Amino acid sequence: MELRPGVFSRLFAEVTSEGQAKTRRVLTQLALAVERQAKINASVGSHPRGTPTPASPGTGPAVVSGTLRRSITHTPVAPSGTGWETKVGTGVGFTPPYGRTPSSRYGLYLETGLKNGATNPFLHPAYQFGITMVAPQLYLRAFRSGWPRV
Repeated sequence: MELRPGVFSRLFAEVTSEGQAKTRRVLTQLALAVERQAKINASVGSHPRGTPTPASPGTGPAVVSGTLRRSITHTPVAPSGTGWETKVGTGVGFTPPYGRTPSSRYGLYLETGLKNGATNPFLHPAYQFGITMVAPQLYLRAFRSGWPRV
């Protein structure tokens, strides 16, 4: 292809546009995978309220009402100062039917430590799974082919 005036600029604009579209798709798929894994991690057994939890410290929490698990969500992929971003975590406005502590605060307590010092992380392990296992596969599949040839 002969590089007449404007051809290189047009090709570069096409590559940039395609790269941004692929990045948004990959980040959306990655956020969904991390969200799905966090919900799995937040479901280590179940028990009625007021009874001992079957979850061991260091593993995800057990389900009591399901409010914490239902509150796990992600934000849409949006441009940020350095590229694109999405956030996975507990949503606002979810409170269990039996208490006053919102699931977002309770989730933070589980991740960082309860009053007795025990932690039941569910988001951080999901993030680690997403970054080490899912992201490389998604990026390879998205960016391996389909680029315009120069």
